[in-house]
This record gives sequence, structure tokens and C-alpha cells, in this order.
Amino acid sequence: MTDSREDPHVEDVSVRRATFTRLRVRDVRVRAADLSGVRVRGAELVDVEISGELRNVVVNGVDIAPLVEAELNRRMPERARMRPDDPGGFGEAWAILDRLWARTLARAATFPEAALHRGVDGEWSFVQTLRHLARPPLAEVLAVRRDRRAMVGRVVASLTPELLASHVTRDEPGWPRLAGFPLKECLHIVLHEEWEHRLYAERDLNALKKED
Repeated sequence: MTDSREDPHVEDVSVRRATFTRLRVRDVRVRAADLSGVRVRGAELVDVEISGELRNVVVNGVDIAPLVEAELNRRMPERARMRPDDPGGFGEAWAILDRLWARTLARAATFPEAALHRGVDGEWSFVQTLRHLARPPLAEVLAVRRDRRAMVGRVVASLTPELLASHVTRDEPGWPRLAGFPLKECLHIVLHEEWEHRLYAERDLNALKKED
């Protein structure tokens, strides 16, 4: 029996330990998906675009994650500095992000504000990318963002080897969720988020430019 459905909308579904045989999944958009542990055999992946965190991704016997990392770092040499190990490295990484974000925000200022609230291809708008939520007016979003970045900047500026080797503990729900979470890893997450979301923002600006 063949069950063929076009344009279905599937949301908040968990499928574990399943086997799909002779499955046809074409022209599908997958967002915010956890595909950990997926095994695909005998597949045809043509005209496929994947964006996300890659670790231990083996294609035809080759782990492509290190290859992708190397190519991204080749294209954007400053990206390799987003995993520092010492206070000086964190200061350098944060200065790089400040410079890059200043360029992106200056570019965004040339767009009508309404465009910055418009989502692109079903993704977040530029404003939502800045704060992970829509909070008009834009001036308020930027003010909140400046405060957050100033706070992180103060932490980075005060780093010492001893502080960097410490752990973060929370008594209430929030991030990080684990007690004794390494401070260095917390800061790596901040750098990663700042780097990736600026790329998302630039991607959206490029799309908005084409629409105009």
C-alpha cells in the first residue's frame, strides 16, 4: 500500500527507533530537527542543502564534519578564533564579533525598519534574529542587545586563567541547565551564538535586498 501526501504540516513529532523502507521524501523543509543517530542507506542526496551543527557525520565512509569545518575556516579565517582557550583569546574573539556586528548593524540601518521585521523564507526576521524574539520598536531591541553585549564584554575583560577554569552553578531553571557547567564552555556557546546569528542576519539582509 502506498500512502502519498503532498504539503503535509508536521510539527512537534518524535520518531525514535523507526525504520523507513522505500521512503520518498522530496522537496521537504526540515527546521529545528534533532537527527542524532540517524542512519541512511541506499539514499540519493541530490540538490540537498544542510545547515547546522555537524559532528561525526559520515558520508560514504568519510567523516565530513572536519572537512566542512576546515573549509568554513578557510573562507572566514576569523571563525577559527571563536574557540579560544585563554583570556586573551576570548578578548580577541569578542573584539572580532564587535567589529563584525557593527558592520552588519550599519548595513541593516540602510533598510526600512518594516523590512527588518519581515521574516525571510519562513525564518526569523532580522529583528528576531537579534534577540530571538520580536520586540518592537527596533530601538528597544538594540538597547537590550547593547546591554547584553556590554555585560558579556565586562565578563570577558575580567577573565583570568583561574576564573576561566571555574564552573557555573545555577540554583534556578535556566541556562546552563547542568550544575557545575564549565565557564569556558558557557563563553564558547556565547561566541558561537553571536557568530552564527550574525551570519543568519547577513543571510536575511541579502534576501531582503533581492526582494527589493
